[in-house]
Amino acid sequence: MTGTLHDEIPILDLQDVGSGDVERERRAAAAIERGLGRYGLVYVKNHGIDPAALDAFYTEFLALTALSDAEKRCWARADLWFQRGYTPPNTEKAVVAGGQPDFKECWFAAPLEVDPVAAELYPEIHPPNVWPEDRPRFRTFYEAIGQALHGAGLALLRACADALSLPRETFASVTRGAPHITRALLYLPLDEQQCENGVLWGEEHTDFNLLTLLPGGWFLDRDRNRCARPDDRSGLFLRTRGTDGRPGGDLVPGTAPPGCIVAQVGQQLEILTGGRLLATPHVITAPKTPGYARTSMAHFVHVHTDTRLFPLPPFQTRETMMAYRPPVLAGTYDIKTLVDIGLAPPEVLSKLGYRHYDRLASVRAGESR
Repeated sequence: MTGTLHDEIPILDLQDVGSGDVERERRAAAAIERGLGRYGLVYVKNHGIDPAALDAFYTEFLALTALSDAEKRCWARADLWFQRGYTPPNTEKAVVAGGQPDFKECWFAAPLEVDPVAAELYPEIHPPNVWPEDRPRFRTFYEAIGQALHGAGLALLRACADALSLPRETFASVTRGAPHITRALLYLPLDEQQCENGVLWGEEHTDFNLLTLLPGGWFLDRDRNRCARPDDRSGLFLRTRGTDGRPGGDLVPGTAPPGCIVAQVGQQLEILTGGRLLATPHVITAPKTPGYARTSMAHFVHVHTDTRLFPLPPFQTRETMMAYRPPVLAGTYDIKTLVDIGLAPPEVLSKLGYRHYDRLASVRAGESR
């Protein structure tokens, strides 16, 4: 595991997608098939993200995270399962982390309008945004970058459909009104003991959404100034699909070539394609030298909460259907996962399924009157 770019991961030019040029569209499909099929990620150029706006946002976000804990916690909404506003450190954990929370603090916001009916049925998954009223630039940059990342995600999903010989809108159509979310993150400085013990900023995991877009981030020195990567083993690493020769795959750096962003597969896309596109395991490692931090951003494209998560007909074999059974609504899947990673309380699982077992008792009680 080193920080050297993996030169076999293809670069997808979003201007090739839907260009009408047969050769360019074939090139885009090949990049998807090799990138998302073999590696679970692809580098994306001509994505529409303004680097200056991204840098300006990180400056605003770091100023916000520099506030006192008391000030920041006024934006922490456990009642919304931390799906909006501020998430304090030691809150979220990966499913395989063994109880160890990630060493990070975050901000969640939805850059697009959601389906109002879905918001009524799943209020904690589609809540209104929480914004610091005295920081308008924070909101302006946040929404603009989130919307640009979402646009890139939709173009990429159309390229996925093309590569898999599906109607072009197969994946994009099920994202309308979905609980898409953009997340800003600050991975916190570790002390000497934590560095010696190999504590991770974020345990290895896969994302539970459809597609994740990563525009790149900053490392920060002890004075919270932007700096170079402290060593070639720190930062975001992604695990490629295993092969016969390397069943555990390879960990490759999540640092994209200049001018590119990273896109990776989430669990929802894996399920819909019956594993043809495999959700990308990734880990955020900390430097071996104490005191460094890292800020980054991610946009998570989701399917609508009414979407049935099960392999689509072209990918249904007995093997894939058994692997991804039983079918489940995406809204139910979202709730279960948010419980698993510690953001939603376990008792919300009791709300899944039929809850009106007391009705017969009430009817029977009325018989005796």
